[in-house]
Amino acid sequence: MLLGKRKLKIETERLTLRPPVHSDFRAWARLREEGRDFLAPWEPAWADDHLTRKAFTNRVYWAQRSVANGSAVPLFLIRREDQTLLGAITLDNIRRGPAQAGTLGYWTGQRYARQGYMSEAVCAVVHYAFTRLDLSRIEAACLPENTASRGLLERCGFKYEGVAQSYLQINGRWRTHVLYACLRSDRRGRTDAG
Repeated sequence: MLLGKRKLKIETERLTLRPPVHSDFRAWARLREEGRDFLAPWEPAWADDHLTRKAFTNRVYWAQRSVANGSAVPLFLIRREDQTLLGAITLDNIRRGPAQAGTLGYWTGQRYARQGYMSEAVCAVVHYAFTRLDLSRIEAACLPENTASRGLLERCGFKYEGVAQSYLQINGRWRTHVLYACLRSDRRGRTDAG
């Protein structure tokens, strides 16, 4: 779905989810830098220029193009009460036609973890994907030992589907991931896979 000139914004109880803008650079760089050790075990290795203004500017332009052409929905989590940047969530790799699917990724600043913000964001983005983008399937993957991320996905209605060997390079090495999916019309029962 091409958004054209409409502004993409999703409101939740405590958050505004919106694409990044150039003026977010300082808050984003500060949040990423202070959470580097917290995030590194779960993310691809950062490029040498990861925290630079130039890299952030490229990220903003990528977000604008992705939203305009319907290939991704990259959003920052902004706490409404004080306009604080808490993290980011991206619905990426949006596939149309017979698939009608996308892949979810997210991160949060260490000091905002385990406060329910990301659950709020994931549920809102999934709802948006199903009702506004007409997607049928949202996929997500995480490291097997990332119990916080697995719990988050399960609380938000995702079901365990299996394992992908050497799925992504995380912190510099190929890592196996567990795969989850949320379906628009999910008739699957509870899964107790580990």
